[in-house]
Amino acid sequence: MHYVTAEGISKAFGVKPLFEDITFHVNEGDKIAIVARNGSGKSTLLKILAGQDVPDSGDVWINKDVTVALFEQDPEFDEDLSVLDNIFHYDHPVAEALREYERITESKNQDAEKLADIITKMDELGAWDFEAKVKQILGKLNIHQLEQKVNTLSGGQRKRVALAQTLIDIGFEHKHVLLIMDEPTNHLDVGMVEWLEHYLNQQNVTLLLVTHDRYFLDAVCDVIWEIDGSDMFTYKGDYESYLEKKAARIENQQANINKAKSEYRKELEWMRRQPKARTTKAQSRIDSFYEIEKKAKQRIEDRQVELQMKMNRLGGKVVELKKVYKSFGDKVILNGFDYSFKRGERVGIIGKNGAGKSTFINMLQQKEQQDSGKINIGDTVVFGNFSQQGLEYKEDLRVIEYVKRIAENFPLANGGTLSASQFLELFLFTPDQQYTYLSKLSGGEQKRLQLLTVLFRNPNFLILDEPTNDLDLPTLSVLENFLDNYAGCLVIVSHDRYFMDRLVDHMFVFEGDGVVRDFPGNYSHYRIWQKEQERKEAEERAAQKKEEEAKASQQKPKEKKKLSYNEKREFEQIEKELPKLEEEKATLTEKMSDPDLPYEELEQISQRMQEVTEELEAKELRWLELSEYA
Repeated sequence: MHYVTAEGISKAFGVKPLFEDITFHVNEGDKIAIVARNGSGKSTLLKILAGQDVPDSGDVWINKDVTVALFEQDPEFDEDLSVLDNIFHYDHPVAEALREYERITESKNQDAEKLADIITKMDELGAWDFEAKVKQILGKLNIHQLEQKVNTLSGGQRKRVALAQTLIDIGFEHKHVLLIMDEPTNHLDVGMVEWLEHYLNQQNVTLLLVTHDRYFLDAVCDVIWEIDGSDMFTYKGDYESYLEKKAARIENQQANINKAKSEYRKELEWMRRQPKARTTKAQSRIDSFYEIEKKAKQRIEDRQVELQMKMNRLGGKVVELKKVYKSFGDKVILNGFDYSFKRGERVGIIGKNGAGKSTFINMLQQKEQQDSGKINIGDTVVFGNFSQQGLEYKEDLRVIEYVKRIAENFPLANGGTLSASQFLELFLFTPDQQYTYLSKLSGGEQKRLQLLTVLFRNPNFLILDEPTNDLDLPTLSVLENFLDNYAGCLVIVSHDRYFMDRLVDHMFVFEGDGVVRDFPGNYSHYRIWQKEQERKEAEERAAQKKEEEAKASQQKPKEKKKLSYNEKREFEQIEKELPKLEEEKATLTEKMSDPDLPYEELEQISQRMQEVTEELEAKELRWLELSEYA
């Protein structure tokens, strides 16, 4: 079944084409990832398919039986409403019941009557299975304060709420859902990303997504669409297979261009020899000449950031931390932490949000003071900090002006220099783009410029805090290639498992309460070790429980407790009341089955039925308690 059909669609911003005359289908069960440089139209294409934008030309058809759900990079909410009201905005009886149930259970002063009513409604709608799924989604995404106003949330919290909203929305649609996701793993920790992989693989949805997380891409997608230039190419398989097939395509494309150039030279010579009066046959060859000319003058744009930096050499002493303590109130970040960084060291930092990772890297740079202990910085250390805050500027300059305020030239290892403009071109900023104002850059372009300006300062101790967020895959690949050959110290805080695996030698794992584990290996090694530890702990708990149960069964039964006089009276009274309540319940059930019963009387009987059922359950439970000692 075709979910989406697009024929010959094109889209441009001003004179710049994003994509031209592309045709494709999305079929039921497809799991597709879109790969392209920032500014190539990935997000625009997603919005066109979601009906939020239209192509300049061409046609898009969405099957009338298909529901399209879009998760965006910059989610829109009703800012004055709570997290709860935004998540359950969906116009559906189950959504309304869940919203009311969550509101009552979240309330400090619960109304017992309203709670009973909503529980009855949840029973009638069969909503409990879905409620369990909602609890799982909210719990895994660390969303708990549902009555908090959306306009008070941080950027990361907003993304997680939007993701929860999208996943819950598609749960109301039992058939034919096209889920479109734009960078869903941004602002998620590794545990959340792994859970999302598993969740999406369990759901019956057709998926189209943009992501920079290559492990996530491989886990949930089996087809890659690449927008290159203004064309689209399709590759089946994982990310590694895509890179191999792309390299073969470019090689083949280059061979065709070279062949066209050879033909072009011959045809050009023929064109110059032709008289002005031309025959029909000659005109046909002339038309063919212009086609060959067009092909011969093609250029394959596959520019990459390639730099050999001339950095200040690190001395013997880099950064030393001695008995460092840091707390915020009762929250302990470091508890007597000792470590000495060595030249060329590559450290990854992981841990749950709020464990102190950002505080730690701020302390390294002396932006945050320790409570006690010493942090000694070597005289030759030049820090470069690529932070989550993004590009910071006080006035809206042009790109080239912003870079020139740092330095006019960049020193190279071979003794030469690059001008600010040449440096910008290496980072894929064309001469025209260099005169764009900072405020006009896309989020990804701002991230690329931020990275460029960090490197332009020529640091020898580079700190990257979530560097992969908002960078496209081609730029990420280039950054990784550059960092492979980086001679300085490297500290990376990242949730991108592929990025960490490729670049770090060992990791600081912030486990909470001031505990920092120095783990020898990359992230994948750590997860293997962690799962093995979890398995051993589970086995130990099971063995301990079994041992405790065996000991308990060997112990002599304790002397039976005797009922007090009042408890005996209560026990006897309950034994008399239980048959009466059961009889009344049977009578009420019979009356409710009468089809001619007036509505008002039915309502009264239903109310009494609920009271009798609750009283019966309470007395049966108490009878069981007392019967143990009777």
